[in-house]
Amino acid sequence: MAKKQESLTDSINQQMQRLAAGRPVADNRIHIALPHAEHILQRGLVHFLGKDAQWLPEYHEIAEWLTDNKKKGLLCYGNCGRGKTLITQHILPIVFIYYYRLVVSTHTALELNENYKDIVWKKIISIDDVGTEPEANDYGVRHRYFAELVDECERKEKLLIVSTNLTGDELLARYGERTIDRLFALTNQVLFKGNSLRK
Repeated sequence: MAKKQESLTDSINQQMQRLAAGRPVADNRIHIALPHAEHILQRGLVHFLGKDAQWLPEYHEIAEWLTDNKKKGLLCYGNCGRGKTLITQHILPIVFIYYYRLVVSTHTALELNENYKDIVWKKIISIDDVGTEPEANDYGVRHRYFAELVDECERKEKLLIVSTNLTGDELLARYGERTIDRLFALTNQVLFKGNSLRK
């Protein structure tokens, strides 16, 4: 543990020296800039849904994010049945591996509670159904693993992809201002509104 702390301290000192010398600090955030992203996203929808595939207004914003994510993750929130899970858990992982050779680690919010220690080490993390997970209890210690994950993604420059049926106000009420402020700083937000396609 002491060696790990020393390594972290050395890394911080090196970054501070680079700043003082006017040299750029290393930026390890993942940049996605995919030309023809709208076409690629449409192909993904057709692959999974066939003739039932529909293009919704929200998907333009997902395509814009794929065209230039500005080194930020993605938060898809709002009404259910609009394709959030399909895009974040199925289409985007295929796009990332095919075009960038990057693996997206996909999980549900419940799995986050069960396997947090394994999930948090990944570089690109997609969590589905945020807000459905109960507060975790680990040997008497209470955890809000989603809040802890957001903190870790900010510290370690991880790419976070999130889907939830909660509104912005509901996210704020559930996780608090500190976590949601960080989540919004880490991600581009896409609001899904309208009727469920499942009906």
